[in-house]
Amino acid sequence: MKKNMNEKGFSLVEAIIGITLFLILTLSIYGAYTSLINVVRISRLKISATFLSNEQFEIIRNLSYADVGILGGLPAGRIQQNQTISRDGAIFSVKTTIRNIDDPFDGTIGGSPNDLSPADYKLVELEISCSLCPNFSPLYFDTYVGPKSLEGASTNGALFVRVFDANGQPISQANVHIENNQAIPNFTIDDVTNNSGLLQVIDAPPGVEAYNITVSKQGYSQEKTYPTGGAGNLNPTKPNATVAVQQVTQISFAIDKTSVINVSTITETCSPVGNVSFSLTGSKLIGLDPNILKYSQYFITNDSGDTNINNLEWDTYNFILNDSGDYLIGAIPLIPLNLSPNVSQNLKLIVAPINPDALLVTVKDASAQLPLSGADVLLQKTGYSGALTTGRGFLNQTDWSGGAGQENFIDPLKYFDSDGNVDISNPAGELKLKKIGSVYNPSGYLISSTFDTGSASNFYQILWQPEDQPPETGQNPIKFQIATNNDKTTWNFLGPDGTANTFYTLSNTNINSIHNGNRYLRYKVFLQTANTNFTPNLGQMSFAFSSQCVPSGQVMFSGLDSGDYNLTVSKTGYQTFNGNISVSQPWQESQVILAP
Repeated sequence: MKKNMNEKGFSLVEAIIGITLFLILTLSIYGAYTSLINVVRISRLKISATFLSNEQFEIIRNLSYADVGILGGLPAGRIQQNQTISRDGAIFSVKTTIRNIDDPFDGTIGGSPNDLSPADYKLVELEISCSLCPNFSPLYFDTYVGPKSLEGASTNGALFVRVFDANGQPISQANVHIENNQAIPNFTIDDVTNNSGLLQVIDAPPGVEAYNITVSKQGYSQEKTYPTGGAGNLNPTKPNATVAVQQVTQISFAIDKTSVINVSTITETCSPVGNVSFSLTGSKLIGLDPNILKYSQYFITNDSGDTNINNLEWDTYNFILNDSGDYLIGAIPLIPLNLSPNVSQNLKLIVAPINPDALLVTVKDASAQLPLSGADVLLQKTGYSGALTTGRGFLNQTDWSGGAGQENFIDPLKYFDSDGNVDISNPAGELKLKKIGSVYNPSGYLISSTFDTGSASNFYQILWQPEDQPPETGQNPIKFQIATNNDKTTWNFLGPDGTANTFYTLSNTNINSIHNGNRYLRYKVFLQTANTNFTPNLGQMSFAFSSQCVPSGQVMFSGLDSGDYNLTVSKTGYQTFNGNISVSQPWQESQVILAP
């Protein structure tokens, strides 16, 4: 039988396209059907909630006016504030709020005219929600209930609670919890502020410090009143509220969004220091005589030197290191720390091993109250003189007796390399030319290990001791070159003009700015003598730098003897400060304000 050549079928590509189009159409129809079902379901739930609200209002309308109130609340009555009711297969939560309303038609309490019977009628509000119903938003219903008879003179008063933020702006929908444990029976009010940040409690029973009030809001700080003579707070700054007959008591609360402080404990070279214990205290008080702080907590950083402190209200916070083997030598930014609302604030606490007695000097500008970098701080007394510059870190080496072969400056007694013509341990703590027989080598050099400043840095001065050398050694018996980079690989040793042809020959010489922006540093020291019977000697080498981990406006003097010192602080463009300070503690701080 001969096959018909005109027969045609679907190719694989055509079949796939057809199936894809069919799936798209099917899914679209299914999605539309599902959306329609959800709309119908939500609409049905809303109808059920509306019928439920009518039921609750009908119950309230059949109560006597005196019974229209919250059970255990104010106004007092027979209605439960929170109920769980099942309707049409759904479980609804019903919250009832009832308030006395002071209508301005006949005057208001404390107003003009003064309404001596301010509870004119009641507002009933229902909030109906369904937590197990997807996409169902709470519904709100309200109605007014009035008395049948004329009002009589009130024997109660009024309590107005006003809530605002750190900038004095009103906060609406703030939660206000009020307890009166003096009234018989006791009652509790849970309500929220209106759009003006105000909650008016009308027809409140009188009582001296009878109303304990707590104000809060999700994501915000909290403020409350305290009973006078209470345990741990005998004299509160905000005592419980008093309500007098036919008088208005107004009380204000300040809350705002909470913040976070991310604390890192590190060295001046940004190396983390773990397990540092510190106390954190705010400046706000909740009690007087003695002062009772609103916030005071202890914390400890983790192994990486970090800890995050959450839910802090705006305040001025101070940090004090506990006995953890380290001293605070500075902070970035300066402490005490002014914390604003709704921020995440990073704070670096710069620490160093304990070396008592220690003095931290903080220098600020008088007008801006900001830290001043580049201020020269001189601390002196008989037998002692120390000079430091704010905003500068110092790295140094005072001993090379550990030997060569160390890439990174970890062991302070070691170095990277030398030409073998220098003596590193005769005696220890002194570098000089090596002796061959009865004379010294004419020259030699040593290359340091890599110093890590912790971040991109600016470099300032190179310093060494002693500056005076035996005159027989000739001119410039000690000289240096500096190499810096960001890759720990490229080491080009340069002199003060930025080339390899010059050398730093005088201590306290500025390092060429070509090195700024780099993180890693090595020095190369050259020793030479004009007379091989004499050798130069190096006892200490150091360099000054600034980086993101060096606190601006602060310096730390450590290893001090107790006693009286003269402190001099100077900076170009500012008046010099000169004063006396007594060092009498293992760690203490002195603040200096410089005026232009």
